[in-house]
Amino acid sequence: MSFVPVAEDSDFPIHNLPYGVFSTTGNSRPRIGVAIGDQILDLSVIKHLFTGPVLSKHQDVFDQPTLNSFMGLGQAAWKEARAFLQNLLSASQARLRDDTELRKRAFTSQASATMHLPASIGDYTDFYSSRQHATNVGVMFRGKETALMPNWLHLPVAYHGRASSVVVSGTPIRRPMGQMRPDDSKPPVYGACKLLDMELEMAFFVGPGNRLGEPIPISKAHEHIFGMVLMNDWSARDIQKWEYVPLGPFLGKSFGTTISPWVVPMDALMPFAVPNPEQLLSQSPAHMTTLSPHCPGTQCWSLERSGLFILRSSVPEHRGSAAGPAWASSARLPMTLCSALLSQDPKPLPYLRHDQPYMFDINLSVALKGEGMSQAATICRSNFKYIYWTMLQQLTHHSVNGCNLQPGDLLGSGTISGPEPESFGSMLELSWRGTKAIELGNGQTRKFLLDGDEVIITGICKGDGWRGGFGQCTGKVLPALSPA
Repeated sequence: MSFVPVAEDSDFPIHNLPYGVFSTTGNSRPRIGVAIGDQILDLSVIKHLFTGPVLSKHQDVFDQPTLNSFMGLGQAAWKEARAFLQNLLSASQARLRDDTELRKRAFTSQASATMHLPASIGDYTDFYSSRQHATNVGVMFRGKETALMPNWLHLPVAYHGRASSVVVSGTPIRRPMGQMRPDDSKPPVYGACKLLDMELEMAFFVGPGNRLGEPIPISKAHEHIFGMVLMNDWSARDIQKWEYVPLGPFLGKSFGTTISPWVVPMDALMPFAVPNPEQLLSQSPAHMTTLSPHCPGTQCWSLERSGLFILRSSVPEHRGSAAGPAWASSARLPMTLCSALLSQDPKPLPYLRHDQPYMFDINLSVALKGEGMSQAATICRSNFKYIYWTMLQQLTHHSVNGCNLQPGDLLGSGTISGPEPESFGSMLELSWRGTKAIELGNGQTRKFLLDGDEVIITGICKGDGWRGGFGQCTGKVLPALSPA
């Protein structure tokens, strides 16, 4: 309990305490703050209070305009800061609570603040780690038999994105111009993207980096992950389709990526950790049932805390495991879930194996508000736990060749799609490549984004008697500008 009032539905209780960078009309200098309720605690004002064994020597990190220096200090500093801030903000502690003058200088309302990117992002990498999303896209463009590329189940696939066009929530996104080939029988054309899409993602910031040529072992990977944000990896599907062979996305992605301003530290997320796919397979079944007649020869058990179910089958085409929302009755389990396999089968190579739970139960939603709409319509509900490759595996694989990561680097999850159509994390999937309309209510529909559409991504974790969140990740589509 904090002496700072926190509403029941606030994303930012004392259990959370995410870090961000903000400025105000009275002080335009960007500075580091922590969100508590509807307030921001300015750490530059109270930096002298950090007197622990690590931060007493590094109080200057809270005077910086980005979180990079603090990120680079590592876990000992992060844990010390979090423990100190939770104690300082608790209702029983008088140090800040009863110092009226210091409180007046230290607190700013979030409503009066302007948020900035939390870090100077040197490099940005986007993974492709949702099996359901990769399968959906593969089926659309290559067919069911070759939906997943041969490497997908063996390594976390990724591409190197454009760090310069990563923007903070609330920044408008201009519809991109580019080259497309809508008709394969005709030459390509130049013009404004017609198939503009959003992608529901999350991302994490790298803390301490590694030296060039020295990989990060998976047993140490957690020491290099600072915290997480929501992310919208805007995508120009028509531009991307024409350009992506053979080197992958370029102009179809590099025009804009939006992240939420508050970085939720990993320690705040650990209460929401759920077993990794490999761990789920190794655990004894808690509740085993046979899924007959839908999946003869298949057994299912659920793990109540994780909200996941696991399938193990003697039927060749169903062999493996699947994870998704637990169903009240196995008789109603959709056959489609037999292909929504999250278990890591085949087993990853040894350098990618880990026992530490590093999947997280984070409820995600995407809402869309078009021009003239009185309120936003939810078009997707998904969960971060549907990711196939964990963040530890992503970071380890990124560095296995000796690539040097740096504090403030941003690593995206890839589109997060769940097992049901309403949990698909892109409009490409929700409209199934434009073949069906996405209902927004009041007669409005979409297949892809229109000018003036605003996309709003939220993420919530629910604990015992409390909840925490990430705030919002928003962006509004502006009309294209053709070069003179």
